[in-house]
Amino acid sequence: MSEEQQVGIVLVSHSGPVAETVAELARGLAAGGATAPVAAAGGTSAGGLGTSVELIAGAARSVDRGAGVALLVDLGSAVLTVKAMLAEGDELPPGSRLVDAPFVEGAVAALVTASAGGDLDTVEAAAADAYGYRKV
Repeated sequence: MSEEQQVGIVLVSHSGPVAETVAELARGLAAGGATAPVAAAGGTSAGGLGTSVELIAGAARSVDRGAGVALLVDLGSAVLTVKAMLAEGDELPPGSRLVDAPFVEGAVAALVTASAGGDLDTVEAAAADAYGYRKV
């Protein structure tokens, strides 16, 4: 898969600073070369807590390189917002997918895998696999 065809990653959080920080962490841990495109879509358009269809759609368009967009979310209503956007069908780029994964660990795994040239299925599997990361 060419660099132009990388999977894009969107991190949807109820908090703008949380989404930005997780994106920064993922970029830092995936370093060692160019990374796949990743964008934060956190909070409302006015900067408050919540989710914004406009911010999510804009972030997805900004990372779309034709290989799909993996959307990772933090909490319940963010899941509902992204599901509604996917059902609507015209707000997100073709090939956009909600990924069931832990927000932080999944973001890192998704970005590392996308940066290595993984396709959308592989990126989704790597992110979801993060549920199994043991800490003790």
